[in-house]
Amino acid sequence: MPVRILMPALSPTMTEGTLAKWHVKEGDAVSSGDVIAEIETDKATMEVEAVDEGKVGKLLVSEGTEGVAVNAPIALLLEEGEDASALEGAAETTGGNGQTKPAPVKEAAPPEAPKAPSAPAPQATPAPTEKAAPKAPAASADVNDGSRVFASPLARRMAKQSGIDLSALNGSGPHGRVVKRDIEAALSGGAPQAASAPSAMPQMPAASAEPQPFEPEFELQPLSSMRKTIAQRLQLSKQTIPHFYLTVDCEIDALLGLRKRLNDKADGAFKLSVNDLIIKICGLALRKVPAANASYTDKGIKLYKSADVAVAVAIDGGLITPIIRDAANQGLEAISSAMKDLAARARDGKLKPEEYQGGTFSISNLGMYGIKQFDAVINPPQGAILAIGAGEQRPVVKNGALAVATVMSCTLSCDHRVVDGAIGAEFLKAFKAMVEEPMAMLL
Repeated sequence: MPVRILMPALSPTMTEGTLAKWHVKEGDAVSSGDVIAEIETDKATMEVEAVDEGKVGKLLVSEGTEGVAVNAPIALLLEEGEDASALEGAAETTGGNGQTKPAPVKEAAPPEAPKAPSAPAPQATPAPTEKAAPKAPAASADVNDGSRVFASPLARRMAKQSGIDLSALNGSGPHGRVVKRDIEAALSGGAPQAASAPSAMPQMPAASAEPQPFEPEFELQPLSSMRKTIAQRLQLSKQTIPHFYLTVDCEIDALLGLRKRLNDKADGAFKLSVNDLIIKICGLALRKVPAANASYTDKGIKLYKSADVAVAVAIDGGLITPIIRDAANQGLEAISSAMKDLAARARDGKLKPEEYQGGTFSISNLGMYGIKQFDAVINPPQGAILAIGAGEQRPVVKNGALAVATVMSCTLSCDHRVVDGAIGAEFLKAFKAMVEEPMAMLL
């Protein structure tokens, strides 16, 4: 009997994914360990390897199919001695887990469905009371054979004044929407006039479904899996986590000097960034103030034994937070090379779930964009996130005299359920001390 290849669960929270690409075609022979497909989750694209060997009998899910449920069959593998005839039964009957062939194939729905031919089918489902008055269909500019015509508010007003039937026009706007230029073209070209434009016009049943009056034209971009996840998690964060913020200014001239000396001595073997030093210092500060390395649960507060620092990295369509594990005990060179590798694979969508899940504390650095100071949103279930601003020269007072120093503003966002003000202040004090005197990292 053919072996069913199932959609794998690539993370504990994954319920569905996108079959991005097949690396095999029907008739190909595969061995255990061969890469057969690429699966796209909300954060990364991962390769799927064959567990069994045989010949690909049928690909049940086409490339680019979204919303394929975890454990749904995606392909059938013929074992030794089997031929195409064995696929008939496999495709028609349910397997051991009760799934049928059609179940895994979830066709990607188009982002909008304004086209008239597809409208009659859905209307068979609602109760007949929804369309109580099918009289005078030609009198309404919004209706065409039971399907609403998409038009801008200005186009509707011009059509009403000119007696033009919107359903007779082909819209040139986004997704076939009728816009001003279509009405003007109809007027100049002698478009068919609506025979009965008078008394039934005041009816406006479709107005509630239209964009707000005077809303400019726009193109609706469908939500990606990553954007949906970001939206859900950050909305959950701001709605359920009581944030408060603590800001401290750090002089970083000594830190910049140490970085330059280390890079000069490396002779090209590595190149430390300010962010690499900040990751290390955060790990050490969390070790000094373990109460800040925590998260809240209904059963109690989790105090983590290692500082696993997640670093926000901007990628196409959103962001991801690869993790430097046990940052306090990592050397600067190791942190630098690991961060470069993680950031590169994050942008390529090649991170493994364990490389971006399970951090205990986060850093978000917008200093390279010239941002002076900002308040970051906590990444649940973590208890805090540190926002790093740009280092810039500012006037400071030293020993009663005015001087110039390179200053960096850092803001700690805290979950007040687990990190109180005093704990957050202790963390920033330890962090600031090591930034301003980086040799303290050796203590």
